[in-house]
Amino acid sequence: MISKFTKIILPVLLLMMFGETSLAQSGKENPITTAVPFLRLAADARTGGMGDVGVATSPDVNSMFYNGSKTVFNDAKYGIGLNYTPWLSELDVKNLYQISLSSFYKLNEKEAISFGFRNFSLGTFTLTDNIGQEVSTYKPQDLALEAGYSRKLSDKLGVGLSVRYINSKLANSSVNSNYKSGSAVAADLSAFYMNKKGWNFGAALTNLGSKINYGGTDSYIPANLALGAAYNKKIDDDNKISFALDLNKLMVPTPPDPSDPAKVMAYENKGVVGSWFSSFGDAPGGFSEEIKEFQLGLGTEYTYHDQFSVRAGYFTENKLKGNRNYFTVGAGVMYKVAGLNFSYLVPTGNNTNNNALKNTIRLSLLFDFNAPSTK
Repeated sequence: MISKFTKIILPVLLLMMFGETSLAQSGKENPITTAVPFLRLAADARTGGMGDVGVATSPDVNSMFYNGSKTVFNDAKYGIGLNYTPWLSELDVKNLYQISLSSFYKLNEKEAISFGFRNFSLGTFTLTDNIGQEVSTYKPQDLALEAGYSRKLSDKLGVGLSVRYINSKLANSSVNSNYKSGSAVAADLSAFYMNKKGWNFGAALTNLGSKINYGGTDSYIPANLALGAAYNKKIDDDNKISFALDLNKLMVPTPPDPSDPAKVMAYENKGVVGSWFSSFGDAPGGFSEEIKEFQLGLGTEYTYHDQFSVRAGYFTENKLKGNRNYFTVGAGVMYKVAGLNFSYLVPTGNNTNNNALKNTIRLSLLFDFNAPSTK
């Protein structure tokens, strides 16, 4: 049998880490619930240093994770990025991290393709028998494999399409004989516009796909609408600064009152496409609760000589919808084709000392090849 520690700590970690996962519905708290919430985490250190803002910021190799249509606007011909985030480093849990790989290749000036993967490791857990003897260890993890295509419709406007395969292994048969790994497929639709006055605008519909099943009830994946804007100012030949804003809204039904079986059944059996549209008007508290389901990210980036960057940002969501609030800072250096980015997250609000996001660090290693000019 699985140890009591594993029975308790795994669900606790999942609840602590993501406001989009199930939280106890006490009082008026009613966060939206999804499976595989790692798909809504910032994957790279640049975005992580700017308050998780990435829909309308200038394009880079990691654009495919936030707005794939930006990819074709990269200056370089092709690029590769490797990102790493250790999670809950203050707890004695091994192998708890997120890692991702991104890449792109411009077929010509109007078309680009991208490929990548994301892996979220949820730690290493010990399985014991009835007398406490270790039987084996288990490493639950989530994985996403993705590919994208982006195209310029003009010098200012681009669109993108991405497809994604998702696999989630949260336990094994030793925990529950009825358990199975869950899998799903999803797609992203995105658009990006930039003008000569320094403004960028972006929109992305992400994770539009099937539900996921672990052997019981089907669970929603985090379909999401993201809208973004950014302003880029060239101060002089060496100094640049940008300001960006993202709004996010999960296109997932709001959980109903758990004491109403009929509503719970309707929630669980709702069709995927119908749930996307109904998610904008199904909150039990009406329009005021729907507004609370929007998440806001603000970020800024200063760059010197196209080589050194410093970043800061802020992310917030309503206290009744997950209550994640944090400041971020970051820095980066680019030399010729290689770059290194770093970011650090500082939670704010109540109980910051016990916040699972405390001291979150992200690291990114980037390579841009065959750019028009050498930096």
